[in-house]
Amino acid sequence: MLAGKRVLLIIGGGIAAYKALDLIRRLRERGVSVRAAMTAAAQQFVTPLSVGALTADHVFTDLFDRQDEQDVGHIRLSREADLVVVAPATADLMAKLAQGHANDLASAVLLATDKPVLMAPAMNPRMWAHPATRRNHAVLAQDGVRFIGPNRGEMAESGEAGEGRMAEPLEIVAAIEGLLAAGPLNGRHVLVTSGPTHEPIDPVRYIANRSSGAQGTALRDLGARVTFVTGPASIPPPLGVEVVRVETAAQMLAAVHAALPADAAVMAAAVADWRVANAGAQKMKKDGSGRPPALDFAENPDILATVSKGADRPRLVVGFAAETESVVDHATAKRVRKGCDWIVANDVSPATGIMGGAENAVTVITEAGAEVWPRMGKDEVARRLAAKIAEALA
Repeated sequence: MLAGKRVLLIIGGGIAAYKALDLIRRLRERGVSVRAAMTAAAQQFVTPLSVGALTADHVFTDLFDRQDEQDVGHIRLSREADLVVVAPATADLMAKLAQGHANDLASAVLLATDKPVLMAPAMNPRMWAHPATRRNHAVLAQDGVRFIGPNRGEMAESGEAGEGRMAEPLEIVAAIEGLLAAGPLNGRHVLVTSGPTHEPIDPVRYIANRSSGAQGTALRDLGARVTFVTGPASIPPPLGVEVVRVETAAQMLAAVHAALPADAAVMAAAVADWRVANAGAQKMKKDGSGRPPALDFAENPDILATVSKGADRPRLVVGFAAETESVVDHATAKRVRKGCDWIVANDVSPATGIMGGAENAVTVITEAGAEVWPRMGKDEVARRLAAKIAEALA
């Protein structure tokens, strides 16, 4: 899929720079020509000698190198590649590009490029969560920069954990494949929601739907840029997509708004219809009366209807309907009520084993009528749906 492609890898200054060596190896295994540029800070973690040995090419380190810049080397670097990858993308590099600074080789290349840019952020969780970094991330995303990660986990610093780990090399390779490999959805942005939402009763209890989050994984394989907004699903998200993790319906709606505009939206999440309006700030205790606490419920925002009828409506909006009776009738009415283009309906009554299972049997409801699909694995459902979306957007 990547043979013959050219990638410029900008290595930023962070402990995750060591992963760049494995990333180079993985790309070279796939026939990718890799050129590398290193910041001064990156050279404190890995050496140009190591990077050059793996790329089998000259490593660029200095904006003012007389030999490299005799033919305006930073402009040439920025234009000759098919894709510019920044891994690790430090808070400093993100800030420089967001503000248009160009005072070293890496930032000058990023500002001068006319090719797609993929960033793999890596930093301390508090740095990633800082309002300045979040603003810079939003600005870069709006400017068209693509992101992979960061992931959650243990950090290099002792005792530190959270969101900030650089995506693993194979995850970055998958994202690169999604951007460079030929496919019917190349250049398209698709928003996917997945998984359940958890609506708190108190700090330790919640209301949720039974959902594994297993649908909606095949769009990247067709070349789309995918923003994957997921609730607390029981399976990991697909590789090579921008993952936005949420807990509640309100958080999911905010994440969906932030991800728009998009060419298509696949709203596969099993969003809880209600939340507890009087959720406890502390764990609710038994009072000895034998009666449960009184819970007041409020209706959650209708994310599918909001997207279908909003000003930033994608060209194609696909909803899902999990029903236990009169599946086609209920789904047909839902499509009209919500204002979406398609509804993917399935029977989730307990006897089917579909809710939370590995297989699905769906009926795709469109304006033209109902298209019944046979029972198959959820991965195959996702692939067929992705192909149908690609055909609709063609």
